[in-house]
Amino acid sequence: MSSLSVRHLISIKDLQTEDLQLIFNTADQFKEILNRPIKKVPSLRDITIANIFFENSTRTRISFELAEKRLSADVVNFSSSSSSVKKGETLLDTVNNILAMKVDMVVMRHQSPGAPVFLSRHIDANIINAGDGTHEHPTQGLLDAYSIREQLGKQRNGEAPTDFKGMKVAIIGDILHSRVALSNIHCLQKLGAEVLVCGPPTLIPHFVETLGVRVTYNIKEALMWCDAANILRIQLERQDIKFFPSLREYALYFGVNKELLDSIGKDIIIMHPGPINRGVEITSDVADSGQSIILQQVENGVAIRMAVLYLLAGRKEVS
Repeated sequence: MSSLSVRHLISIKDLQTEDLQLIFNTADQFKEILNRPIKKVPSLRDITIANIFFENSTRTRISFELAEKRLSADVVNFSSSSSSVKKGETLLDTVNNILAMKVDMVVMRHQSPGAPVFLSRHIDANIINAGDGTHEHPTQGLLDAYSIREQLGKQRNGEAPTDFKGMKVAIIGDILHSRVALSNIHCLQKLGAEVLVCGPPTLIPHFVETLGVRVTYNIKEALMWCDAANILRIQLERQDIKFFPSLREYALYFGVNKELLDSIGKDIIIMHPGPINRGVEITSDVADSGQSIILQQVENGVAIRMAVLYLLAGRKEVS
């Protein structure tokens, strides 16, 4: 398989297992390029990409922009806070106006689930979902799985696995409001991993067990079960009611700290998609420990997004 089976990246559910392997193998090549003295390649020199963010973002927007510039694409950045959206312009009008400027690809974050699907049905450009409401964040799911794959490769003397059979991954925290959780669940299961979710009962969606994942409300039980723990932040900006008494109480019952990690008697891979609320869902001595691959996740985000952009543009060979 030398090209993706999809024209847009909207949901991990749309990807085949072969697509995942192709993205990971392409990201391997781009990671080598990113470690060279000259980190730029002319792979997308004739492609124009619009980054359209209707929600605030720092890490994802910068990661995409850096990936695009490393590939030599022309980049247009759009923020709804300083645009005609404030004057009542519709999503479709906004994007059509940008496309009239001959844009080839659109990277979009939007507060409404399904916004990227809507766009893909109305415009000709390739669409990449950079997060739609509480639905999905596919490139985050990809980079998280890629980071696990890379870490397992290091543990196996450089031989990265082709699947995650036998791997157990716990996703801990605010599952209800997280688009990262759903993308991770779909991606990890396609690769053969077992997935468990853990958090307060009020932050675990009722439908989650229908996705084939385990559920526990005991943080120590989750950590003893898993080989890797992806720890999510509490998304207070998406909560219009209180789902737990206080952040202090959340940290007491569901926070991951060094004392808790030491008590489980084994090393596990510690992950976090960021931004980190230190002292709430994770303490600094865990986030900065030797078990943590949080900074590797950030680095891998650029390589994965380069791979996705490159493959969706229909390119066959890395320059």
